[in-house]
Order: sequence, then structure tokens, then C-alpha cells
Amino acid sequence: MDTINIAVEPLRAFLVQIGAYLPRLGVALAIALAGWLVAKALRFGTVKALRALNFHVLTERAGMDEFLQQGGSRRDTADLIGLIVFWLVMLGALIVAFNGLGLSQVTDVLSKVLLFLPKLLVGLLVVVFGLYFARFVGQSVQAWCRGADIGDAELIGRIVRYAIVTFVVLIAIDHIDIGSGLVQQTFLILLGGVVLGLALAFGIGGKDRAAAMLERWFPRAQPPKER
Repeated sequence: MDTINIAVEPLRAFLVQIGAYLPRLGVALAIALAGWLVAKALRFGTVKALRALNFHVLTERAGMDEFLQQGGSRRDTADLIGLIVFWLVMLGALIVAFNGLGLSQVTDVLSKVLLFLPKLLVGLLVVVFGLYFARFVGQSVQAWCRGADIGDAELIGRIVRYAIVTFVVLIAIDHIDIGSGLVQQTFLILLGGVVLGLALAFGIGGKDRAAAMLERWFPRAQPPKER
């Protein structure tokens, strides 16, 4: 009899631990399910609200939706923001659920991801409004150059637009804080290389065109004719 008790005791202790753990597991699953339902509702409401405010028109004019489609995504920017909102709520629910189970290491990882998502959302909004502003300013400069009878108005408008886009991207990267400045430095190096290449190409192969453009923009004063 003692032998049987010795053999059954580990199994009994295991069942006791499972019995004590099951209520906590049930509460964690209930929290995760409730978080999923709330996250789905908030995602749906966010996308509907953005479309009601014609946010998709703004992102389409800014070129953000086209950029996502070229990357192979079937979602537009409004759907992407709704997805970020979904995971904000869902990660919060998972953190509470895993914390109740005593899984502190998993909770720490999810907390870091949760803190990153708001930065990603703000960075995305900065890019969207920045791209729209860059497009507006570029078109305004182009229209002004045409009204002032300045040649190469389209080229000047594009230069202004891409310059603003560059600063907007740098601001977004700085806010997201990816790679502790490594991404910014790499981006600036690539940008500097492109600018240097364009300057060399323009200087070597476009001296005559540059002279013609400067002559159109800043014509020389004609000497007075002698009577």
C-alpha cells in the first residue's frame, strides 16, 4: 500500500497544480478573448471614421496608397492605421493575460512592442501629412514659376517637393527611433551620394543647359543702344 501511495503521489501533486492553474488560465483566455473583440470593434470603427473624414482621399493624393500598392499590400493607409489600433488593444490584453499567468518575460517583450506601436502610428501620420504638404508646395511652386514665366517650372517644383519629402522622412525616422540614428545616417549617406552623382552628371554633361537655364532665370541687362 505504501508503494502505491509513493507511486501515485507525484501524479496527485501534478493534478493539484493543474487544478490550481486552470482558473488562472481560464481568466487569461477570457481576457484575451475580450481584448480581441474590443480590438476588432475599435479597428472597424477607426477605419470607418477615417473613411468618413475622407482620410483615404488625403493619402491617395499624397501618394501613400500607391506606395503601399507597389510594395504588394492590398490595404490602404486607413486600413494600416486600423491594424495598428487593433494590435495596440490586443497587445494590452495579452500583457494583462500573461501577467496573470506569471509569465513576466513574455510580458516584458510585449510591453516593448506596445510602446513602439504609438511611435509607429505617429510616424506614419507624419509621413502622410508631410507627403501631402510636399505635393501641395511643389505644385504651388510650379504654378508660381509658370506664372512668373520661369523656365523648367516642373523641375523646380519636383526639387522642392522631394526636398520636403526628405525632411519629412527624417523627422518620421527620428520619432520612431529605429537603430539609434543608424537609419538616419545611412539615409543621409545615400542622399548625399545621389545629390553628388546628379551634380557631377549635371556639371559634366549639362553645362550648356545650365548656362541656358541661368540666362532664362536671370537675363543679363542689355547695354543701352547708342543713338
